[in-house]
Amino acid sequence: MTNRRVVSGMRVSGKLHLGHYHGILKNWLKLQHEYECFFFAADWHGLTTRYENPSDTKDLTWEMIIDCLAVGIHHGNAKVFIQSWVPEHAELYLLLSMMTPLGWLERVPTYKDQITKLDNMDLHTMGFLGYPLLMAADVVLYDANYIPVGEDQIPHIEFARELVRRFNFLYGREPGYEKLANDAIENMGKKNAKLYRELRRQFQEKGESSALETALALLENQSHLSLGDRQRLVGYLEGRGKTILVEPEPLLSEVPRLIGIDGQKMSKSYGNTITLREEPASIEHKILTMPTDPARVRRSDPGNPDHCPLWSFHKIYSTKEVCDWASNGCKTASIGCIDCKRPVIDAIQKELAPIRAAAEEYSKDFGAVKNIIAEGSEAATSVARTTLTRVKEAMGLEY
Repeated sequence: MTNRRVVSGMRVSGKLHLGHYHGILKNWLKLQHEYECFFFAADWHGLTTRYENPSDTKDLTWEMIIDCLAVGIHHGNAKVFIQSWVPEHAELYLLLSMMTPLGWLERVPTYKDQITKLDNMDLHTMGFLGYPLLMAADVVLYDANYIPVGEDQIPHIEFARELVRRFNFLYGREPGYEKLANDAIENMGKKNAKLYRELRRQFQEKGESSALETALALLENQSHLSLGDRQRLVGYLEGRGKTILVEPEPLLSEVPRLIGIDGQKMSKSYGNTITLREEPASIEHKILTMPTDPARVRRSDPGNPDHCPLWSFHKIYSTKEVCDWASNGCKTASIGCIDCKRPVIDAIQKELAPIRAAAEEYSKDFGAVKNIIAEGSEAATSVARTTLTRVKEAMGLEY
């Protein structure tokens, strides 16, 4: 693989809002120019909390796709697809579930956290318990090198890495593995074989990470080796069996904490969002009615920006000069809260206007949108089938 691969999806649960844009989509826009990217609408994940009322899943999925395209995710730079259009996700999820310890799922921090926070929903289902496993299947299906996440999602990546290690340990011990590995080394040629063995010794005896990196680069350049031999030699290098699945690594992104219009975290569940296609009049109304620092009961009362929900918007949307003006004006009561809100309203309107216009164009040419997704799903399926065949062969299920 010449390009490092990034895989990321968004759960279909409602209309995309500013929290999604600043927390996920802006990162996707950057990554699509730096890596080989697979981005998808996770409609099956949406059912983990919306299984009782899935009637609008189809419309929400297409709205998500259109929003992604409207902000600038380009099908020429990334494979954009719908999760359920690649059924290999479900098949790998099933196969991995056979060897996943139940306790591993129950200890994922977000499981108990979501059960507590979403106490108005019945989440005591197999689908909800198993969603970290489906997330793991989503990424390892594409041999993902990196998964873009915020700090709070690190436990999910660690779960996927542990799962990959367990799978490779259970199914990477093929009969005659040692002989097959040594035969593959000989096929590298005398000079490269000697170098590989020396680097393997340095890594296994002395723990030299630089030796591991050099050896992996050496294997990457052995174009005449079969994929199976290359995977075999990666495992042999690291002192384990053949590598069937690739361990993904987190690609940490700085996710700004965008507050909703009620002062809580912006979330569809709280009904406090500004959507990417929100009408200008609605945006203005929502910002103007946002709560501010409770200490400012009267116009003449000084306040503290850190106690004001609007301040999180200023930190994202305003220049340093405007932030200084707003901060000083709040602390000295030289400006009112309505005055403070106006620059934020103008900045959000300016940002969302082209997105709203592009979304309208894509909605008018829905056939083109479907073609983009069909093309992306076909490309994703090609990669997914290769991985699934490898998995089934390792498990003895490729008849």
